[in-house]
Amino acid sequence: MAGSNTDAQSDYARVKVLVSGRVQGVGFRSFAGRYANALGLTGWVKNLYDGRVEVVAEGERKKILRYIRFLEEGSPWSRVDNVSVEWCPYKGDLSFFMIK
Repeated sequence: MAGSNTDAQSDYARVKVLVSGRVQGVGFRSFAGRYANALGLTGWVKNLYDGRVEVVAEGERKKILRYIRFLEEGSPWSRVDNVSVEWCPYKGDLSFFMIK
């Protein structure tokens, strides 16, 4: 088999995404959870006290890139002003996607 396990793991990543705008009280977390599950990502989404939403997601890098585009578009009733993305090493310690 071509490649090593290390190569395969490089196709996987973890991101921490902070979304600001009108993203609380508008179904954004549900939206984020639905799309994460549809893409087979693991992680969580939660509201922050400062009005932003924090998302941590793991999975295939190409699926995470698609997911980030969904987050940038936002849910029908949200208004996304800014999305900050921090790429992190893949840990593989998350088994599902949950809404906190």
